[in-house]
Amino acid sequence: MLGLNLVGNTNPMDKIFLSVPPQDRSHWLRFNGSTIAATLLRWAGWRIDWHGLPAKHGVFIAYPHTSNWDFPVGILVKWSIGIPLQFWAKEGLFTGIARYTIGPLMSYWGGIPVNRKAASGMIDDTLQHMKNSDYFWLALAPEGTRSLHPYWRSGFYRVVVAAKCPLGLAYFDFKNKVVSASHFITPTGDEKTDLATIRDYYSGKAYGCRSELAGPIAFKPDLQKPPKSLN
Repeated sequence: MLGLNLVGNTNPMDKIFLSVPPQDRSHWLRFNGSTIAATLLRWAGWRIDWHGLPAKHGVFIAYPHTSNWDFPVGILVKWSIGIPLQFWAKEGLFTGIARYTIGPLMSYWGGIPVNRKAASGMIDDTLQHMKNSDYFWLALAPEGTRSLHPYWRSGFYRVVVAAKCPLGLAYFDFKNKVVSASHFITPTGDEKTDLATIRDYYSGKAYGCRSELAGPIAFKPDLQKPPKSLN
């Protein structure tokens, strides 16, 4: 795949990226993005912190999710960097009247309908799809809602632990108009340790459009039985 050339040219795409990828990430996967999407973000004052992907399979979480503005900003970032992503979205965006309106667009953009009352089946389906695909990256908001919620949904964690794949820690910073998707960790499987690592990374960086609605970084105590490993 062709990477974005961020050094030594006059490409208008350059102006939206915060920095050149470090030398040790020269082999990471990068993509050709949309100049139009990048220009729209730049006109709105936004910048992107992005250095590529460390592997062909993985999961991104985006935090915090506090406003309807997260989706248009996020989708423009996706188009700007050209990354193929799929994302879980509530089933209501694909059913009823939405089936004939926004539903087709959501599917085209990579949306996967999720029945929140039966999310465990979706996790197993995602793991199987990941196993059978040469390339698969999933993106989601762990809070699962724009409203203040006392805990995160654990689906993403169960996927990355079972698949033993990288977890990308993306964040919105509405204060400085930055979207970052440059930091990755490999979860240990120890929930307490991993949440502490995630909490420490986001501290002082992530600022939602409505910061008072950012949920605490914690899981509900009674995690469901973990899915089977891909191995």
